Amino acid sequence: MPDRGVGKLGTLLVANRGEIACRVMRTARRLGMRTVAVYSDADVDALHVRTADLAVRIGPAPARASYLDIDAVIRAARDSGADAIHPGYGFLSQNADFADACAAAGVVFVGPGGAAMRAMGRKDEAKALMRAAGVPVVPGWQGDDQDDANLVREAERVGFPLLVKAVAGGGGKGMRVVRRREELPAALSAARGEASRSFGDARLLLERYIEGPRHVEVQVISDRHGRCLHLHERDCSLQRRYQKVIEECPAPGLSDSLRGRLHDAAVRAAQAVHYENAGTVEFIVAGNEGWFLEMNTRLQVEHPVTEAVLGVDLVEWQLRVAAGEPLPERIAAPRGHAFEARVYAEDPRNGYLPVGGRLEALHWPDRGVRIDAAVEEGDRVVTDYDALLAKVIVHDATRAQALARLEAALLATRIEGVTTNLAALVALTRDADFRDARMTTALIDARGDHLLQPLEAQRERAAQLAAGALLAPAATAERADPWAARDGWRLQGVSETVARFSMPGLGSLVIDGGTGRAPPADPGTVEVTADEVRVWLDGELFRLARVAHGAPAAAGGAVGRVTAPMPGAVLDVRVAVGAFIARGQPLVVLEAMKMEHTLRAAAAGRVAAVHVTAGQRVRDGEPLLTLEGEDAT
Repeated sequence: MPDRGVGKLGTLLVANRGEIACRVMRTARRLGMRTVAVYSDADVDALHVRTADLAVRIGPAPARASYLDIDAVIRAARDSGADAIHPGYGFLSQNADFADACAAAGVVFVGPGGAAMRAMGRKDEAKALMRAAGVPVVPGWQGDDQDDANLVREAERVGFPLLVKAVAGGGGKGMRVVRRREELPAALSAARGEASRSFGDARLLLERYIEGPRHVEVQVISDRHGRCLHLHERDCSLQRRYQKVIEECPAPGLSDSLRGRLHDAAVRAAQAVHYENAGTVEFIVAGNEGWFLEMNTRLQVEHPVTEAVLGVDLVEWQLRVAAGEPLPERIAAPRGHAFEARVYAEDPRNGYLPVGGRLEALHWPDRGVRIDAAVEEGDRVVTDYDALLAKVIVHDATRAQALARLEAALLATRIEGVTTNLAALVALTRDADFRDARMTTALIDARGDHLLQPLEAQRERAAQLAAGALLAPAATAERADPWAARDGWRLQGVSETVARFSMPGLGSLVIDGGTGRAPPADPGTVEVTADEVRVWLDGELFRLARVAHGAPAAAGGAVGRVTAPMPGAVLDVRVAVGAFIARGQPLVVLEAMKMEHTLRAAAAGRVAAVHVTAGQRVRDGEPLLTLEGEDAT
């Protein structure tokens, strides 16, 4: 579409936060629009607030009192003079009542109407609509009789294994895989409880569980003039607990016939509910078959990979459709291959527990890579909302070239002060099944703890690299000058040449450079300062304190305080004062962000003090336990 404005839409309010809010504002500003951000007390200094032309406070930190408060958002739009509201994704983006409230307030909602949202928002009703529209649906059952006895009968008819799912919501909540009949009662109870707490709707449906599937989705967009386009498909099979991690476009390995059927089915699905604006129709794919899963009635997190291969700006298209402009008759053919990796503030070595803190250093690769970021260096990462920090997007001529570019981009990324999932992302780019496009939605969960290299081995590798950086000659010129060589040569013989460090988990260690066990590091992997050596290894940062010759050895094991990584409630304290603990042993169980998080010992040691009790609420960074090294007395 030509760059010729967006009708009468002069001011755009973005009813979201993070990278999507920043991304929408960039496009709106390019189109000459004034931008308005909304923020909670937790986001007063957030990047999206600094990016906007105007920012309006809408409430305290809890999302239900701010970003999910429809009245507060509509009031902010009215007070700021906004002509339109873009909902981003998450929060109110798929809330039909919010879309209706925008219409009632005379504000353009950049997305589908409330009726289309409601039609696709209930999984049971959506499946019935899809069947009527000729869209293939996974065999199953949905209905009003939610009695356990009826569900058991219907489950036996559908067959095992099957999936118990909440009729409302998504994100894996209210969902259980049942492989045997005797597992069904417990699964029904657990799914109902989770669905009720998460969505306020305890109703369930049943569908056949497809073993080893792929998750393929088709981007669609429709205008009010009757035109509906598919913008090709994406593969989103790399998921952890139903949350996408790495996405790509186009989906590899699909037959031409299946690809065409999925595109046609997605268009029929959108037309069946008179859809307007951008949306995504998601499918489960196995072999040469695909079945409707659900429709996301909003822009998806992974939309940049579609933009990369088609050379379009989907947010611009959304704004133009919302302003009443027609879509083009056709789109360009896909060009090349694109990947997106989601960088989260979470600890992959501790159950992917979300973490907060201040970003002490932040460096993104600056060549041939697109970064959609929610933060800048110095920002504080809060744990009140989604842990997504940024998306790393790459594009190249072939899948293999794009994947190599993604791996290089992730290895070049430097984030300090907050633990991230970078190491897990790097490991996935190297996974043989993923590289050969043999992935399924179970790949990450099946790898489990084996996805990453063992921590002890990585620490030892980091120590060897640090020693190599300290002991190896600095340059070719130095190696050519015998008087500059650091090999410890003396008139009476070569003396010991060693590097001494102190490192969490390894205690004090001495590495002999004369043995040849200290390999030189790759450029950019190791940074040496007067006090420490910092080693970036496969996406993880290892910091080794330099120890002077003759300095006393530091105690090994777990030392210091265990603190709360996020605000929450203590569910259980698994250790007592004086107890000796092993590495990986559960210490404290927290409930935060509607999930249970088990904090485990990073190394062996002894519990010196317990600062909390079960039922106590804690703040981010509040001490939970004090630990001593295993050799402490």
